[in-house]
Amino acid sequence: MDLSNADTWGAAIYFWIIPLVLGDAVFPPIPSEMVVITGGALSADGRANLFLVGVLAALASWIGDVVVFQLFKRRLSHVLDRWHWGRKVHQGIHRAIARAGRSSTYGTIIGARFVPGGRLATSAGAGIADVSARGFSLCAALGAVLWATWLVGLGYFTGSATRLPFWASSLIGVGVGLVIGAVVGIIVTRRRGNRSPVDEPGKPAI
Repeated sequence: MDLSNADTWGAAIYFWIIPLVLGDAVFPPIPSEMVVITGGALSADGRANLFLVGVLAALASWIGDVVVFQLFKRRLSHVLDRWHWGRKVHQGIHRAIARAGRSSTYGTIIGARFVPGGRLATSAGAGIADVSARGFSLCAALGAVLWATWLVGLGYFTGSATRLPFWASSLIGVGVGLVIGAVVGIIVTRRRGNRSPVDEPGKPAI
């Protein structure tokens, strides 16, 4: 498989988007932004369908957010502690919430997904705070559409403007996205959490 070949990626990008964006809901280091931006760059090159890339990214983002939200709203997070990998995930969620703060406002649910780790923190935090399921679902859907539109558009714009190979356009798009994400992070997460409301794996709930 030639990873520098646009035809190869154009045929596979749809299959990568859903699992990576879903996985990013519980494990932020997964490069979901990279694959969505790459989809936009491939669209600029005529190798992928811009609309389909956006729809798949938004749908996977929304589903992942709702799963995490329901997991913590129904107090099922302790299920993760049954497995070693689950405890790692649980600890990662604890750290993400502690870094991003515990705000469960609807604006944060929509906007914090543009910050690394913010999507996980706000979904879990909203579940713990017992935010309305309908309200969360609507805000998560709006946030998912905005997030997908932004990343696909970023990839498409860099691909159209630079006319570089798709992988180079993707890297430029990721760089721009990281800078803007940092700015959004300062605006959206105005306060940091000192202590996560998620119970630490291996410790009794308070």
